[in-house]
Amino acid sequence: MQIPARQHRVKTLLNRLASEPPQVLLLEGGTAAEREALALYWACRLNCSGTATACGTCRSCIQIRDRVHADLRICDGSAAKIKIDDIRLLKPLFGQPPRGDGLRVVIFHEAQELTVQAANALLKSLEEPSQGTVFVLLAPQREWLLPTLVSRSWTLTLAWPEETPAADDAREWLATLLAFWRNGQGWFKRTSAKGAVDKDLAMRLVLALQRDVARTLAGRTDTPLSESFAKLPPDRLKAIDLTLAHAQDALSLPTPVNPTLVLDWLATHGYKAVRGQA
Repeated sequence: MQIPARQHRVKTLLNRLASEPPQVLLLEGGTAAEREALALYWACRLNCSGTATACGTCRSCIQIRDRVHADLRICDGSAAKIKIDDIRLLKPLFGQPPRGDGLRVVIFHEAQELTVQAANALLKSLEEPSQGTVFVLLAPQREWLLPTLVSRSWTLTLAWPEETPAADDAREWLATLLAFWRNGQGWFKRTSAKGAVDKDLAMRLVLALQRDVARTLAGRTDTPLSESFAKLPPDRLKAIDLTLAHAQDALSLPTPVNPTLVLDWLATHGYKAVRGQA
């Protein structure tokens, strides 16, 4: 698995944890792709059959990379909600020893998509003894998970995408988006212009909005965006934060979604969130 240099600190921490792996590991921050890459690295680290740790070339590491290892299970919340039936299907494995010489690793990708019933079922499973099974929860932020799940987890925070000052064009787009969220006008005329949006611009807008939502949640209103967000009730602000995370993940996919569609989806769902309709 290719781990970006800016996430090597977390990779080093995973190597240190491998001698006594926590039952539940929570990886937050970074991008969806980075969280998944580190989760797969962790699975390799716990199951590598080569001379090195997580060598990447032995049979176990290759199978984990290809997601076909007998002791790897992935519940993918990026495709659909993770439901209680998904947990029930996995539960018989939890009481069984791994098939190989390492540990069984169960990864919940985009764990914020666990339904309440599924999260409670998983929590109940964690309270029961399991032989050689560890769990990995992947989420943009720990606050989006059931607090009791977080309390059972060893949490590592990935480096957030680098913050760069918004260029003039990005500031204009942000102003248009905020105006649309207030009055429902002007946004689609701008995105419909041919070549108006590319992935770089879309990601810069999403990251700028995420930073100011984080500022507001931390009680800071030192930018025009955070000052606007501070006027919203906490539940609506968190709904916007969740919408932004979905947009960021869509733009971070190996084959990203059309950036214009992502921004239009963000505009529409943000409009609903501002009005408490999300």
